[in-house]
Amino acid sequence: MAQIPKALFISHGGGPLPLIGDPGHREMVSCLEKIAAQIPKPDALLVVSAHWEEKIPTITSGQSPSLIYDYYGFPEESYAIRYPCAGEPSLAGEIHNVLENSGIEAKLDAMRGFDHGLFVPLKIMYPEADIPCVQLSLVNTLDPSHHLKIGRALQSLNRQNVLVLGSGFSFHNLRAFFAADTPESQELNYSFDEWLLKTCCSSNFPEEERAKRLVHWADAPGARFCHPREEHLLPLHICYGVARTPCSDCFELKIMNKKASMYLW
Repeated sequence: MAQIPKALFISHGGGPLPLIGDPGHREMVSCLEKIAAQIPKPDALLVVSAHWEEKIPTITSGQSPSLIYDYYGFPEESYAIRYPCAGEPSLAGEIHNVLENSGIEAKLDAMRGFDHGLFVPLKIMYPEADIPCVQLSLVNTLDPSHHLKIGRALQSLNRQNVLVLGSGFSFHNLRAFFAADTPESQELNYSFDEWLLKTCCSSNFPEEERAKRLVHWADAPGARFCHPREEHLLPLHICYGVARTPCSDCFELKIMNKKASMYLW
């Protein structure tokens, strides 16, 4: 049996738009379907969503979490989306233990549901909703080194066939999505994406150097244009922390007319 990848960082698009036929998300939908068909189906998913921040890492531990429609101003159908996957309380407990044993204070939350950073991409990738899921929050300091540390701690998870899915976006400037492209904005978008591709994919970097680049990501060309706030990038830091290697595959695409990328370890 083929080995389940360690981690996958995806660019999850704008709210529910990928699920309601938005033309700017067709390439993204196709890419996610391709990835799901390419990799062995995991037994469980640990999803790190850009849309959940807490003071300390927090893990959903409910058996049947509800869905959180954490977006506004979309068509009525967007609030009737269903994705009835199960939670996995025992996995949540194991994740809590490995974080605590690594010196990272964490907590379980049996009441929180799954936000759209989970159910939108998974409805595309695994529409049967037959893989149990646990969601892990970001830490609201948004410290990149701390999120790398969280990823490294997750290396100690003994559960087999669990895929860590970082659900964010390699480009996340909301104002730029709805403004006319200019040569300058395109250069900033492409420059940062090229830097990110090199950082995640090149085998020329020692892992200490790769980690250093990710910690100091804001020094990259176009960084703060692409990420005025970094919450959509930090799931990638957790994914890399889990893997600590160059990615094994990358996927380049356009989402809402912006250059974006996804990474598989």
